[in-house]
Amino acid sequence: MAGTNGKLHPEVMWAQRDDKLFLTINLADVRKKDAKIELKEDKLIFSGNGGPEKHDYEAEIEFYAAVKPEESKYTVQARNIPMVIKKKESGPYWPRLIKNKQKVHWLKTDFAKWKDEDDSDIDDKEDMNFEEMMSQMGGFKGGSGMQDLEGMEASPENEEEDSDDEELPDLE
Repeated sequence: MAGTNGKLHPEVMWAQRDDKLFLTINLADVRKKDAKIELKEDKLIFSGNGGPEKHDYEAEIEFYAAVKPEESKYTVQARNIPMVIKKKESGPYWPRLIKNKQKVHWLKTDFAKWKDEDDSDIDDKEDMNFEEMMSQMGGFKGGSGMQDLEGMEASPENEEEDSDDEELPDLE
């Protein structure tokens, strides 16, 4: 994964819709102030320091077709950097993310976000809405809405006989 300049290339995962790309740079522990992300119409340039050993990482991704940097969004999180990048022209799916046809080991399909092209006309409620996601990030405290589970261990008076508890007939 090391480039010619000694910097490592982070793993990048991607998926797409007719009008946008979902890109995730999988690199943990990158601080916002250290991450340099430059999105141009034809490419993405990333550099940052992260990972368990705090190595320098760098990526330059030349897109298959043009994108709209001004309408695209990203956020630097503890484990990765998710991005939603608008395609310049909505239309058929791209055959690949990068202009070069050569297979690269650091680029993977994000099957968690992938949707087949013929399914894309269905309203996608799982699209990343960063404002909503970020507003929900705070306040994850345990206990609220959780029932008291103490004393709920199985007891003979609470058990019902299951239909599969019956003896099975002998095989002939």
